[in-house]
Amino acid sequence: MITFDDEKPEGEQKEMDKATPMMIGKKLLEQRKVFLWGQVDDNSAKHVIDRLMYLELSEPGKEITFFINSPGGYVTSGMAIYDVMKGINSPISTVCMGLAASMGSILLSAGTKGRRFIFDHGKVMIHQPSGGAQGSSTDIEIQMKEILKTKEIGAKILAENCGQTLERILKDFERDYWMDSAESVEYGIVDGIMNKIF
Repeated sequence: MITFDDEKPEGEQKEMDKATPMMIGKKLLEQRKVFLWGQVDDNSAKHVIDRLMYLELSEPGKEITFFINSPGGYVTSGMAIYDVMKGINSPISTVCMGLAASMGSILLSAGTKGRRFIFDHGKVMIHQPSGGAQGSSTDIEIQMKEILKTKEIGAKILAENCGQTLERILKDFERDYWMDSAESVEYGIVDGIMNKIF
């Protein structure tokens, strides 16, 4: 049977047509691929952490690939993912597909050194945490101290992961600091540009 490059043999095409999102997700998990797609919140953190822990328990020490396309989100949810990434024995390759901003950029930088990648048209953005404060002046002061502490923690993590000075990170945190793929490599958030998925 002759087929064009974009056509599949009939049997293979029927298999593809029957694939459900659940089947696709299962196949990707079998290949040790984990995805963060969208905002970092408690639901997405649970989704990622469940999979990281499952893969670590099933084959400790075997590489996991973590694909990220995220505008960021809640720091506490992101730090839960970060701590699990650092707490398991399996090396983790991180890959930015699209966008890794805010908390997403910290997670991208947290991959195993030498195994952090970005696709050609990916973007990375780092900045300081933001949040609103309400209540009495004492409550506002407490919340502001917590935001400043969170800023310092995020800056220290990025400085360590990227090989930058803390002073440089804090300076770049002052405003949204955008990087394309080449700039992300130069900055040290990733180690290289990827152009093939598998």
